[in-house]
Amino acid sequence: MKLKGSFDAKRLRQREPSNWGARLAAGLSALLATFGVLLAMAGIAGLLGNYPAFAELNANRPLSITLSVVGLVLLYLGVRFWRRSRIRLRRGRELNMSPHLMKKHD
Repeated sequence: MKLKGSFDAKRLRQREPSNWGARLAAGLSALLATFGVLLAMAGIAGLLGNYPAFAELNANRPLSITLSVVGLVLLYLGVRFWRRSRIRLRRGRELNMSPHLMKKHD
């Protein structure tokens, strides 16, 4: 196929709007997952042994269980939101073609 001089490949791609919202959401969800890991680790450490730094958690077993469960829930939500924002960041780089002509990625 012969290409004409007026062909511009950049026309096939949309202009990308700024993705600061998706980037900010990815960063906040990564912080949420990190906070969840730290809470779960503190709760499990309170359940496992007699660490002097966790004196309140060693004495209060339901508090340790609650911290562990809340930490695992925050970890799950953080990873879920992070994956969703990463998908939103990648979607802006697709070609302007019919959806049935493109490969299925998601």
